[in-house]
Amino acid sequence: MTEKRQPRMPNKLEALLPIITLLGLMISNYLLDWGHDPHIPVLVAACVACAVGWFCGVSITDMINAACDSIHQSMEALLILLFVGCLVGSFEWCGTIPALVYYGLQLFTPTIFLPAVAILCVIVGLALGSAYTVSATLGIAFMTIGATMGLNPALVAGAILAGGCTGDKFSPLSDSTNLSAAASQTGLFDHIRAMIMTTFPTFLIGLAIFTGISVFGEQGEYDPTLVNGLSNAIENNFQYMSPVLLLPILVIVVVAVMKLPAVPGVLLVSAVGCIFAVIFQGASLSDCISMLHYGYATDTGDALADQLMTRGGMDSMLWTINIALIAIGFGGIYSRIGAVESLLGRLIKSVHTPFQMVLTTILTAMFCIATMCDQYLGLIVPASMYKEKFDNLGLARNMLSRAQEDGGTLWSPLVPWSSCGAYHSSMLGVETLSYLPFCFVNLLNPIVSIATASWGGNMIYADGTHTGFFGGKLKKGSVPAAPAEAHEIAMQRLAELRADGTYKSPEK
Repeated sequence: MTEKRQPRMPNKLEALLPIITLLGLMISNYLLDWGHDPHIPVLVAACVACAVGWFCGVSITDMINAACDSIHQSMEALLILLFVGCLVGSFEWCGTIPALVYYGLQLFTPTIFLPAVAILCVIVGLALGSAYTVSATLGIAFMTIGATMGLNPALVAGAILAGGCTGDKFSPLSDSTNLSAAASQTGLFDHIRAMIMTTFPTFLIGLAIFTGISVFGEQGEYDPTLVNGLSNAIENNFQYMSPVLLLPILVIVVVAVMKLPAVPGVLLVSAVGCIFAVIFQGASLSDCISMLHYGYATDTGDALADQLMTRGGMDSMLWTINIALIAIGFGGIYSRIGAVESLLGRLIKSVHTPFQMVLTTILTAMFCIATMCDQYLGLIVPASMYKEKFDNLGLARNMLSRAQEDGGTLWSPLVPWSSCGAYHSSMLGVETLSYLPFCFVNLLNPIVSIATASWGGNMIYADGTHTGFFGGKLKKGSVPAAPAEAHEIAMQRLAELRADGTYKSPEK
């Protein structure tokens, strides 16, 4: 009888093989312009990870189970993606998204457009708790309005993501915000308060950049012929065009205020879109089924109008869901074979200061998203690895949750092969690597977090004391939630570190 092999941790080279494979295929695809989607490169990387795991003694069954477990953890997010397709289809058919463009063309000018986009998207993202829904509604509309102003589509996409992702981070309805707080075992609003310390200043910096570009930069050419053609095509395509068609947008906010779970909330709003389509556009029951399944399609003779209105439906989301399934499964396999622990496990032993801890957590979250292709794993893995280390440094658990989101949530739309990057690229119609240089808030957020930690700013200790953006004296605050035993350990270590002069004590 053959003795079963004992699994071992892969060495550094073995752990890097799947990543080298993935990056090699993706970079080659980009440089050589093969035009291939990221699905197969990620699948090949998953197969390489399986081969490494099998060589290290992990059974194929265990790896498949790990992939399925990861997909199960993200199933709600996948269902939301699917049903967002229904929402977009109904909003297109009833005229809500076209009406948003129609009336937006009359209000916006190139001088105020970019900062207005960022502000409106952060407000709606905060209300909805979903950057995905922001891209699928306001994002589509703003991309079309930006095209009439001659603005770089990648720049407009950067403003949309700046607002949508920031609002998502601050929203108590956001799945990533709730997941990060839960993974770090701290309070939800403790976590949100901590994020405001780094992400709100970053958003203000990004907003200033967008304003500067709008006022002093190249504004493009406002083409009234293009605007008039688009407006006429929208108006002539629908039986009824009125501000009343904007009401479904308000319904989304009402659903958010009612704190309905995301899946039934999106389905309810989709149903409202269907009802508006029946009442105002004369849609039939058969049309409602079609708009939810296949979206809306039209041929007005105006290319920009057709691009705006030919969208939505569950079918339109399958490309994104396919890459999400493969990417999340790959992340589960990569974690199961011990590759992350092999590459990063010893790193924690060299961490001795709060700044090093923040830097390590942010880089780990970014690494996990880039290599495991899923923002949820980028939030779960750092928390599981570094919770005890934060306690031993006398730091609050919401500082851990903030650091992993600083390197996770806003970074995920910038990775082309991640499920999040693929979604926003598909919805906004701009390649991820094209809009990446203009995602000022997303790019600056981890930098601001690391920079402030380097001079002792934005530190939060287990007793609730904290420093400001520029450091300085300690300020009193509420004690962040943490497990009782962990909080006791953190408080004891904090007292020891203040007693020996490593940390400064609060002024009496």
